[in-house]
Amino acid sequence: MNVGVLGGTFNPIHIAHLRLAEEMREALSLERVLLVPAGDPPLKRSGIAAANHRLEMVKRASASNPALEVCDLELRRAGPSYSVDTLSELRARRPDQQLFFLVGADTLRDLESWREPARLFTLAHFAVATRPVHAQPLRELLPAGLARAFRDGPRGLVHESGYELRAIPFTALAISASDVRRRVACGASIRYLVPDEVIEYIGKHHLYREKEDG
Repeated sequence: MNVGVLGGTFNPIHIAHLRLAEEMREALSLERVLLVPAGDPPLKRSGIAAANHRLEMVKRASASNPALEVCDLELRRAGPSYSVDTLSELRARRPDQQLFFLVGADTLRDLESWREPARLFTLAHFAVATRPVHAQPLRELLPAGLARAFRDGPRGLVHESGYELRAIPFTALAISASDVRRRVACGASIRYLVPDEVIEYIGKHHLYREKEDG
């Protein structure tokens, strides 16, 4: 079984997250995509809704798609949420499955700021969502210190561990969670930016009513 792993703060989950999961599922022939809300993201600590709210919004947004599975692993683990710990635990739980860590191009550029970035490529394949037009070569997206561990392969780059790094063209949708939160705080519509079930939940629980600094 090929399984995708899409982590994020999901603050809140929106249409671009769901479209990314769907396009990756199709392009990589994934039987399942795990949506993994971050419990305590070390690089994003302000303006984050409580974990139980973010988890419930992810559940509601994905309920109609049997290929999407919500994974609360990071929410149940104490302390900051590090992707290397998540992938390590998923690898131990799913030894017979091929894991694909799904990320955006910007994430790849910032990997050196993550915990144990080199180890990430020993735990799963990486699939990078790229714009169909004017996409940068994968090697240029990698920090120099990590790029040396890769060689060219038939479908992208291959890490010395044997795991692949592949570019997957993605339909660019100019939707961000920060913009959704700003709109809610201003009383503006977020219809067609997030699923209706999430809009209802945000309203019911009065989330994101406070305007963020900046």
